[in-house]
Amino acid sequence: MSPAAVTAWIDGDPDPASRAELLGLSAAELAERFSQHLRFGTAGIRGPVRAGPNGMNLAVVIRTTAGISSWLTRRCLGGSIVVVGRDARRGSEAFSRAAAEVLAAAGFRVVFLPRPLPTPVVAYSTRLLGAAAGIQITASHNPPGDNGYKVYLDGGAQLVAPADNEIEREIAAAPPAASVPRKPVEAADSQLVGKYLQRVAGLPKGQHRRLRIALTPMHGVGGEVALAALRDAGFTDVHTVREQFEPDPAFPTVAFPNPEEAGAADLLLALAADVGADIAIALDPDADRCAVGVPTENGWRMLTGDETGVLLGDYVLRHTAGDRLVATTIVSSSLLGRVAAAHGARYAETLTGFKWLVRAGDGLVYAYEEALGICADPDTVRDKDGISAAVLVADLAATLKAEGRTLTGALHGLMDVHGFHQTAQISRRFTDLTAISAAMQKLRHALPREIGGETITVNDLTAVRGPGRTDAIILRGEHLRVVVRPSGTEPKLKCYIEAAMDDNSAAAQEAAKTLISAATEFAAQL
Repeated sequence: MSPAAVTAWIDGDPDPASRAELLGLSAAELAERFSQHLRFGTAGIRGPVRAGPNGMNLAVVIRTTAGISSWLTRRCLGGSIVVVGRDARRGSEAFSRAAAEVLAAAGFRVVFLPRPLPTPVVAYSTRLLGAAAGIQITASHNPPGDNGYKVYLDGGAQLVAPADNEIEREIAAAPPAASVPRKPVEAADSQLVGKYLQRVAGLPKGQHRRLRIALTPMHGVGGEVALAALRDAGFTDVHTVREQFEPDPAFPTVAFPNPEEAGAADLLLALAADVGADIAIALDPDADRCAVGVPTENGWRMLTGDETGVLLGDYVLRHTAGDRLVATTIVSSSLLGRVAAAHGARYAETLTGFKWLVRAGDGLVYAYEEALGICADPDTVRDKDGISAAVLVADLAATLKAEGRTLTGALHGLMDVHGFHQTAQISRRFTDLTAISAAMQKLRHALPREIGGETITVNDLTAVRGPGRTDAIILRGEHLRVVVRPSGTEPKLKCYIEAAMDDNSAAAQEAAKTLISAATEFAAQL
């Protein structure tokens, strides 16, 4: 930005603390803050809570909301319902209230949710009310210093192109934040939360409820709602991680508030062992993801997202009939496809993200992605939902327990029928985002001909025309698949590996481990 544009931004920032922060920066620091604007990524924007156009702050939230308001109005949706919610991260209360006030001043009927709540409640409410849009202030499982702004459109699904680019243009044309009109908004009551809980409590397929559960919301907003959902569904023997139950934006007991991260579930698994739980459940901070821990002969371990995803997919298919569709992504295990075929159901693979999964096709009854995201009730919540996933996995575990079986036993049973499948993921975190692009270009100029003794074919998705185009490379062998792509939500380069064998013999398992090892070595060199 030019010096005049920087001055205009500071003068138009309605937050005195942000103005003071910017005025106290060095010239180099100021240049960095104004080097770019936060861009729409996975369904919205995320970034560090700080002043300036490339941070999450009151001015950015107000201008973003003004842009969305203008975009909706141009589509003859002025005066429609818009749902606004928030998590408990730093700044979330002020940001959500500002968004609600901007929309109210523009003439929209704003449903401002009454307290910090899980993201799926916003997705649910947007769909239930027939709202034109839903907004959740959240950074999900990002580091503590971040916050974000997630957008749902009609039907309660995440926005996709070209809406995201169109909204960005409206944001760019928005006036200075201090000039955007705002109107006070009263918070809604808790009726929508009650309706959501009633729906989730009705999801279980089985009749058994004898199950001891260890649960953590990981300092996020899912604890109270998860306990209520499990209780209403009949699961009352629930033990929670005391140190992580209340919302805390500092996330003091975890390095990263993400159940996928190594060590994040240590307190949960320790509690599960202490109380003799049957299963352990970890939600991420906005409760749209669900991770599951299980006891084994060698102690407790967390299931991968693929393991939980396939188990629940099989469970849903066992309790549904007719023309059904299940879906997962190009980076998730292909085992769901074999399970779907055995049930006579259709199967689809999409690009990563639930904005694509919930649009996989008609008759969708279930979708999941390997990053712990599960959509167990797409007719109601067209996004991942950790609360409903927790209730459904408790239902499955209780049903298996009554039969003298376990989740791991059920997983082994699926592989006995459909072949051994093993997945792994390698992630590299970057501070310089240009290094991610450089790594992808380096790979494109030095594509492997073989990995682990298997001849490799390449599918570069930047060469695809239409909605399947994305920055990803798929490397396939006879039994091996490696997908390399930049993360859509974090400064990471991710490599997803799967070895899919034809049987579950000891020889097949050993061959899979060899392929995974070779692919991991390849990924480490990217």
